Amino acid sequence: MDFIWEKPVIVFYRERLKKPEIKAFAVVKAKKLVISKVEESAEFRGSIVDFFPLMGDIDYISSAKGKSDTYVLCWLDDKEDDFNKAWRRLNGVTFSQGINFITDKRGKRTYNADFKAKHAKLK
Repeated sequence: MDFIWEKPVIVFYRERLKKPEIKAFAVVKAKKLVISKVEESAEFRGSIVDFFPLMGDIDYISSAKGKSDTYVLCWLDDKEDDFNKAWRRLNGVTFSQGINFITDKRGKRTYNADFKAKHAKLK
């Protein structure tokens, strides 16, 4: 089963279990976020399609340290009326291939990324 969100604003945190980070290191606006549950395991796979950074250094994810790091991704589900129930989250997110981008004529970068996640709160 695929979960799809159109035009989400996604907040990136580095996953730190002993001392959780409370300040986001990046925020992006995406055209689409697609998440699928992997049948043979309890993990999830997904893609962030055509996104650009609103804040922070998104290129860190493609660095050697960034590829080995794990992340927490959060966004609001705008179909939910109650803000307390609207937050969606992925934990244990890894970008083993980093992120890819294309540059247009004006020099603007548009990114795409595939990821794996260990845990998810999607409903």
